[in-house]
Amino acid sequence: MRQFFFRPSLFGALFALFLFAGGATAQTVQPANPDIAGQKVGAPASEVDPYENWNRKVYRFNETIDNWLLRPVANGYRNIMPGFADRGVTNFFNNLTELRNFANSIFQLKGESAVVAAGRFTYNTVFGLGGFIDVATKFELPERPEDFGQTLGYWGLESGPYLMLPLLGPSSPRDFGGFATDMLVLPSARDLAESPDIYYARALQVVDKRADLIPAEAFMSGDNYTFVRNAYLQRRAYLINDGRTVNDPFASGDDEDLMLEDF
Repeated sequence: MRQFFFRPSLFGALFALFLFAGGATAQTVQPANPDIAGQKVGAPASEVDPYENWNRKVYRFNETIDNWLLRPVANGYRNIMPGFADRGVTNFFNNLTELRNFANSIFQLKGESAVVAAGRFTYNTVFGLGGFIDVATKFELPERPEDFGQTLGYWGLESGPYLMLPLLGPSSPRDFGGFATDMLVLPSARDLAESPDIYYARALQVVDKRADLIPAEAFMSGDNYTFVRNAYLQRRAYLINDGRTVNDPFASGDDEDLMLEDF
């Protein structure tokens, strides 16, 4: 079976929607080691986002692509795709990311998380019709997302400045390096040149993810760029600290509480 891995969102606005699509309200708990996420508590926006002028231009570019291309396609997908089939496609691609979760759990010496990832992949593949049905969650094996960016953060590498990347959306030098490593090390990256079916599968994955996020657009508030930046940085800190909620050192006092758990 080929493996397909894609970043949770292709465009900047999608990241914020993905982060909060079905979570619980964050608590204001100080992480045991806030530097592990590459953040300095209380740091001004100019310090964590020194390239804001450039980042905003890239954000507008991504947003334009989304408004004119991806979102209309995703809307059409939602209109023609039966609900059970839509859930099956989502489950299928989520199941394949368990291989990434397993590998990075090993890199982080998280034995329990590695066992959970292996168990989820096995249950969903064998009993869930190749991953189209998420039976692992019913067996009380919830997903524990891990990527190489988190692995680098786990071992103490700071994130560096916030970056908005064309098409890929919010990132940082550490997270982009982790993303590239996941793509290069895992077989899916090498499969890209072997069959045109890979492109079709990736396109379906992106459209399915975007379609799933449309109902969550109501979470966007205030200045969209600032919302996306704060959401991304807080989410990464949350993941690297293994689900321990943290203060959002980047949001203004007027921002609403953000929700950080996986959907």
